[in-house]
Amino acid sequence: MEFCVRLISGLFSKVTTYALLLFLLLSCSSLITCTGHGDVSKWLSAFAFLKFFSCLELEKAYDALDPTGNITIKWDIMSWTPDGYIAVVTIYNFQQYRHIQAPGWTLGWTWAKKEVIWSMVGGQTTQQGDCSRYKGNIPHCCKKNPTAVDLMPGTPYNQQIANCCRGGVLNSWVQDPATALSSFQLSVGAAGTSNKTVRVPKNFTLKAPGPGYTCGPAKIVKPSKFVSADKRRITQALMTWNVTCTYSQFLAQKTPTCCVSLSSFYNETIVPCQNCACGCQNVTQSGSCINPKTPHLVSVVPSSGKDSYTPIVQCTSHMCPIRIHWHVKLNYKEYWRVKMTITNFNYNMNYTQWNLVVQHPNFDNLTKVFSFNYKSLTPYATINDTAMLWGVKFYNDLLTHAGPMGNVQSELLFRKDKTTFTFKKGWAFPRRIYFNGDNCVMPPPEAYPWLPNASSFRFVSTRNLIMTFLSVLTFLYGYA
Repeated sequence: MEFCVRLISGLFSKVTTYALLLFLLLSCSSLITCTGHGDVSKWLSAFAFLKFFSCLELEKAYDALDPTGNITIKWDIMSWTPDGYIAVVTIYNFQQYRHIQAPGWTLGWTWAKKEVIWSMVGGQTTQQGDCSRYKGNIPHCCKKNPTAVDLMPGTPYNQQIANCCRGGVLNSWVQDPATALSSFQLSVGAAGTSNKTVRVPKNFTLKAPGPGYTCGPAKIVKPSKFVSADKRRITQALMTWNVTCTYSQFLAQKTPTCCVSLSSFYNETIVPCQNCACGCQNVTQSGSCINPKTPHLVSVVPSSGKDSYTPIVQCTSHMCPIRIHWHVKLNYKEYWRVKMTITNFNYNMNYTQWNLVVQHPNFDNLTKVFSFNYKSLTPYATINDTAMLWGVKFYNDLLTHAGPMGNVQSELLFRKDKTTFTFKKGWAFPRRIYFNGDNCVMPPPEAYPWLPNASSFRFVSTRNLIMTFLSVLTFLYGYA
C-alpha cells in the first residue's frame, strides 16, 4: 500500500494509477517477449499482477467519508482454568455512520492448536462440531474454525453478560455509542494456561450480515484495564489481543438498495429514480415484487414474527427498497429551504436506527434541521460538505415497512453564501446520498430540474414599443 501510494499518489487519480500500472505491465511483458526471454516475461507478468492487485486489495477498504472508521474486536483473557482460560470478546463499531443491522454480526476464527469451547455466555456458536473424543462433559463447540453469533433479546439473565443479546445489531458510533458494542464470554479448553503458552487465533472473519469486512491478524496489545463501579479500584486483563476489520463496498458486491429522486419549486419537472436502479421487474417469476393494490397483500407478505430479511418490495420502475426524495422547497432573501422524504418500499423490514449521509457544498451554512438529528462529518478539517442525519428517538427513528406510514420526512434550512449560492445547473441538489452506509443511485446530471431558460423571456424596451406602434399606424394610414 505504501509502495503504491508514495509512487504515484499526487500525480494521478486512482483510475489513472491503475491504468498506468497495467500499461507498464503489458509494455514490459511485450518487450521481454520480443527479446526471446519468454520465461522472464511470464515471471514479470505474474509479479506485476500480484503487486497490482495487492494495491487494489489494500486500497479498496478505504472510506473517504470515514477514513478512521473500523470494527475492532478485543479479546481479553480474564482468568486461567486448569486446561485453558476464560475470555471476554467485545466487538466495537467505531464507524461513524455505518451500522450492523438485522440479522446481525457473525464472527469466525481458526484456532491455533486444538482448542475447544467448553461454554459460552452472551453468545453461541452456530455448530457444535465433532466432540466424540470427549466423554461425560461435552464441550459447547469442538470445531477448528468456530462461528459465533449474538443471542437474541429476551435471553434468560443467567445466560447474559453486559452488552450482549441484541441479536447482533450494532449501531454506529455517532448515532448511539451505548449500543455500538457487543460482548460475549467463552471458556476455552485444550489451550495454553499462561501468557507464554497461549496461542492467538488466526483468520478472523466478520460478516455483518454477509461479506464486506476484511479483518487483519490478531495483535497482542497492552492488557485492558477496568474501573470498578465505585471508581476506586482498577483491574486488568491477564492478556489482550485486538483484531481490526474494515469495510469495503467492493468486497460486499451489493446491488444498490436505495435511489434518489429530485424536484424543485422553480420547475414542474419531477425527476424520478432511474429505471431499474436496484433491479428490474421480472415478469417470468411471480413474487419478484408486489402490487400494493392486490387484494391478497396480507397473505403474500410474511408476518413480522418471521425471521426473513429478504426484501419484498413494492412494484415500481426502480425496484429499490428505499427512495430518498430531495425537494427544493422555498427561496428566501437570505435563506433557502429543502424538504427530504425517505420512503420504504420494503414490505419485509422495519428500518430501526436508520441514517442518511448527504454531501452538498452548502452544509457548512446549515442553519436548522427540523425533525432529524444532525452531525457534521468532517474527515478533512478544511471541508465541511457532508452531513449525517438520523431519526429522533421515539419519534421517527423507526422507518416502518411499505404502506401509508412507511416514510419519514424533515426540512433543512440553509443560509445563502453569496459567493457560491445559485439555483443554476442543479447546484441546489445533493452530490451523493448514502442510506445506512449504502451508496444510493443518483439521477443523471442532465436530468436535474434546471431554472427556466432566461432566453425565453424577451425584454422589450419602451422605445421599441413606440416604434412598432408608429410603424403600424403608418401602414394603416397608407393602406387607407
